[in-house]
Amino acid sequence: MSSTKGRAVSGSMNIDDIMKLLPHRYPFLLVDRVLDFEIEKSIRAVKNVTYNEPQFMGHFPDHPVMPGVMMVEAMAQVGGILAFQSIPNARDYLVYFTGIDKVRFRRPVRPGDQIIFELTLLRRRGLVWKFHGKALVDGELACEGELMATLMPRTDI
Repeated sequence: MSSTKGRAVSGSMNIDDIMKLLPHRYPFLLVDRVLDFEIEKSIRAVKNVTYNEPQFMGHFPDHPVMPGVMMVEAMAQVGGILAFQSIPNARDYLVYFTGIDKVRFRRPVRPGDQIIFELTLLRRRGLVWKFHGKALVDGELACEGELMATLMPRTDI
């Protein structure tokens, strides 16, 4: 682990690293890359939005807009990655999205946009996590809210 401006950083994660942690697969894996994270504090990740994604066939096909719930789900997946970085034997758990609060959508996200997700841990109690998340496009706030998740032991292993 290296340090950048006093921030402990574990480097980036590519899609292969992400797929080792999250059980999601196409079309529901919504995180392309992790830029950096500080264990039990914060994480930044990227989602590249393309017209080839299945939601655009039905969500305003003549004016494609990413559904807000997809942005919230992507933020939850980013939070799950941060939670998994903080526990040993992450493969023995699944992360379940358990709540949302204070979510606001500020601008539409369209194909060709790149979303930068920034999540900060608000609190952790055992295996329950609460985050404040932001979705930014070109530095402009597209969505923000508070998310809760819990880690549950896998029963299929």
